[in-house]
Amino acid sequence: MDRCSQIKASVRMEERYAGMCLTFASDDQNLRNEVNEAIERVNQATKIIPQIWDNFEKRSLYVEFKDDVQRECGDYFERLLRELKIDKCENDVIQL
Repeated sequence: MDRCSQIKASVRMEERYAGMCLTFASDDQNLRNEVNEAIERVNQATKIIPQIWDNFEKRSLYVEFKDDVQRECGDYFERLLRELKIDKCENDVIQL
């Protein structure tokens, strides 16, 4: 299922840092709740809890890993994308 018309995912990875930006096409609160629930399921499955930043004005949610020496974020991001049924990311640079 192509969810890119509803949610655009962008990933940015640098040395010991990674972030995923999920941008919503609309102000649909149900969609935002679905994303939050997916994050909670992935948190429980991986036992990893990243920092989450919610920007209502820009209709985006940001999942961030700082000091990720073991590179656990890659598995986390892949699981989250599968949970949300997003099959691709927009690009590797997040434009804020």
